[in-house]
Amino acid sequence: MKILHLDSNHPLLIQQLTELGFENHEDYTSSKETIEQKISNYEGVIIRSRFTLDKQFLTAANNLKFIGRLGAGLENIDTDFAKKQGIKLFSAPEGNRNAVGEHALAMLLGLLNKLRKADQEVRNGIWKREENRGYELDGKTVGIIGYGNMGKAFAKKLRGFDCEVLCYDIQENVANKDAKQVSLAEFQQKVDVVSLHTPLTEETKNIVNSTFINSIQKPFWFINTGRGKSVVTNDLVEALKSGKILGTGLDVLEYEKTSFENLFTSKMEMPEAFQYLIEAENVLLSPHIAGWTIESKEKLAQTIVDKIKAKIVNA
Repeated sequence: MKILHLDSNHPLLIQQLTELGFENHEDYTSSKETIEQKISNYEGVIIRSRFTLDKQFLTAANNLKFIGRLGAGLENIDTDFAKKQGIKLFSAPEGNRNAVGEHALAMLLGLLNKLRKADQEVRNGIWKREENRGYELDGKTVGIIGYGNMGKAFAKKLRGFDCEVLCYDIQENVANKDAKQVSLAEFQQKVDVVSLHTPLTEETKNIVNSTFINSIQKPFWFINTGRGKSVVTNDLVEALKSGKILGTGLDVLEYEKTSFENLFTSKMEMPEAFQYLIEAENVLLSPHIAGWTIESKEKLAQTIVDKIKAKIVNA
């Protein structure tokens, strides 16, 4: 079988797939149209997020047996059409869930302790202690929306902080020893922190909007390491201005390109809401790197190799 790699990844991926008997080809620069002209020569594709594998692409890939995506979600693939074509789909949320859990915790602790503001002031010779008095996580109620691989990893990191951890998920019976699954009404009533860990679907697009924000009974801190388009940024900024949201940590943004590789190409494109975010003292931003650690790069590659071996080689 021949595999076409569309994004560069950890070297072990190609090395181990070669050892399993696959012929590996790499093309990290050609356009989607160019790839479509030769994709029928391949039985496998490995991708991160360079472009969307839509119906047109998958129709051209008439010999494709599987797609491996080095990431947690499959939103850049027309999964329904792929399954109709008999194409097996492999993602790797197991590979970067620990990294996401650590990043979400880092953002939360940074917000609670006002580390961005304090760091900037000290660098400018300003020494304000009372104004930078923070909050402790101990005794808070942390609410996790989406209790799959990423949500569970974050809950695991909260062990030892003596905080109550609640989770809300559309699936039943997903709770474990690290979080109690509750109704949406109970979630809205109790939480001090909301952390979003959902994939991007039609159901989760724009779910964090003014209606959702105002349904939370208490002012709260908000963390998003899931998908940027799950949040209506204008509504988030209004809540920051009013104090309903006490602070936010955003690893992902509504404005991201679908490839996750770019944001804005010029200042002229910058929305007013984003301008507020980059200037606000109670906002932490990172460029979609929660699952992007040295260790997760290797784990993601190994996870995909293991799934291909189990479902293709040994099937």
